[in-house]
Formats: sequence, C-alpha cells, structure tokens
Amino acid sequence: MKTFTTTLAASAMALCAGGALAADDVTLQLKWVTQAQFAGYYVALENGYYNDADLNVTIKPGGPDIAPTQVLAGGGADVTVEWMPAALAAREKGLPMVNIAQPFKSSGMMLTCRKDSGVSTTDDFAGKTLGVWFFGNEFPFLSWMSQLGLSTDGGDAGVEVLKQGFNVDPILNGQAACVSTMTYNEYWQVIDAGLTADDLVTFKYEDQGVATLEDGLYVLEENLSDPAFEDKMVRFVKASMQGWKWAEENPEEAAMIVLEYDETGAQTEEHQIRMMGEVAKLTAGSNGALLEADFQRTVDSLLAGGSDPVITKQPEGAWTHAITDKALN
Repeated sequence: MKTFTTTLAASAMALCAGGALAADDVTLQLKWVTQAQFAGYYVALENGYYNDADLNVTIKPGGPDIAPTQVLAGGGADVTVEWMPAALAAREKGLPMVNIAQPFKSSGMMLTCRKDSGVSTTDDFAGKTLGVWFFGNEFPFLSWMSQLGLSTDGGDAGVEVLKQGFNVDPILNGQAACVSTMTYNEYWQVIDAGLTADDLVTFKYEDQGVATLEDGLYVLEENLSDPAFEDKMVRFVKASMQGWKWAEENPEEAAMIVLEYDETGAQTEEHQIRMMGEVAKLTAGSNGALLEADFQRTVDSLLAGGSDPVITKQPEGAWTHAITDKALN
C-alpha cells in the first residue's frame, strides 16, 4: 500500500551532493474518507506534481468523527478541505479560517426522496421527516428550509429533522421520506440498494437556488502573514489544480489512483469511477480561484435564515486571492 507522503529521492540526492534545501512539508486534512471527491490531491501526489513543487505533502483522510475545522484549529493540518457554510460559521465563532482556493465550482448536494412517500415538489415537505447530515453539513439545509418558510421542529406545518448518519438507511427502511445525498456518492448508494431513478425525486441545491460552495481549501488567517507559508500554499494550490485538471480529463485513471491510496479497502472500482465522473462535473469551470459572486451567493443563502441564520453578518476577510493570483499566473 502506498504511503501518504511523497518520496523525495531526488531531493535527498541533491542534499548529499550539494546541500540543497529539503522539500517543504504540507499537511492536508480532507473533509471525508479517501474517495474520488478528493482525486485531484491524490493525482498531484501520485503524478509527482507536489514533488516537482518541492513539497512533501501528507494527506490525512477524514471520517465521521473528524471535523476539519477542529483539526485546523488544533494545528493538525496546514490546510483543510471544507464546505464554506461550516468555515464561515466557524469564522464567526472565532476561528479565523480563510478560503485560499475553490476547486469546486458547483454544489453536489441534494435531497433525495421516495415518490411513494408523497413527495413530488417542495410543497410536499411539510409534515415529512427529512434526513439531514450534521457536524457543519446541516447549514445549507437549514437555510433552505427557512427560505421555504418551514420550521424544523416537526408538526404538520414544518419538517421533522432526522439526524442522518453517513449512510442512506433512513430512506430504505422508511424512517424518512427524504435523505441528504451527494450527486457523486450517496445517491448511487440508494440506487445500488435496489431503488430506481423512477422511484425517486431529487432536489438539487443548485436548482433550488440555495447552493453553497463546497470543498474549498482553507487555512488559518494568521499563517498567511508568514511569507514562507504563503509561498508553500502558492505551490500547493498550483500543483493541486494541476492534479484536478488531470483528473477531469482522465476520470477512470484518477479513480484508480484514489483506490491505490484507500487503506481501508472499502472503496470499489465501479463506485469510484462513477464518483469521479460526477465530481468532474463539479470542478469543471474552476481554475481554482474563488469567484466573488459565488462567495456572495453562499453568504446571502446563509444570512437568509430568518430568526436563526447560520451567520448573522457579512463576513470580512473570509477569502483571499493572494494565493491563486500567484499560483495561476
């Protein structure tokens, strides 16, 4: 099984020969487990893009008990993959996270519902039980329900929120009419479990006008004042985007690279190839630089939370082009 750290034999030889500087260490914390959702980083590792940038990159998989914001706050990573709602909520609470790059242009989040539960439009949500991911993933959902005028306290005029585990069991066993899914992952778990597309109706956050930015790269604001750290991040973002564009153009090969780094053995070739095909649709159109309009769309959605918004004021300093301006030019 491959290690998660690049082997820098060439640099080691250079050190012996002439005292060249060693590669700079960078630790990346993923939002979730090793899968094609993060293919660009594994491609950059495997294809030597980080090596070429004089970086020694360690990729730390996430999981149900790992909060990227907490890992970043505790110094366990230099940079983390996180969804913007969670990052902005953390920033407002005192953790100064800054978006330095945005490889994902579009949102893959959606609500997947069984037609036989009586749901065909958003008007049918009232009185239903909806599965929702928490640990920071609930913020887009709560903003959406607020905009629909639906309380999340249950009752005929609201929705009952089921704290959904990171699986789709509630829609399979009848616990919930709808569950949270990603276009590239859990939706296909529902299909693989025996339901068909004709049995389901999906509500993509993008189509509902409540999409928020996902899978951006975040660092702590204080670190950006260090020129050496900024230089590392410039090289890291440049190499990572090289990996992402290669993954978009070579989805099957990218999926196979991801599988090589899956130490759990839980992922399958079919699922990862399918996932990479869907993820490529979300990274398409992004060169890694955050568009201010996309940021503002996310902020506006989060502020539109009625009496209980995800954030309460317009964020200041929550993103920067300082890294991508240098990395992409």
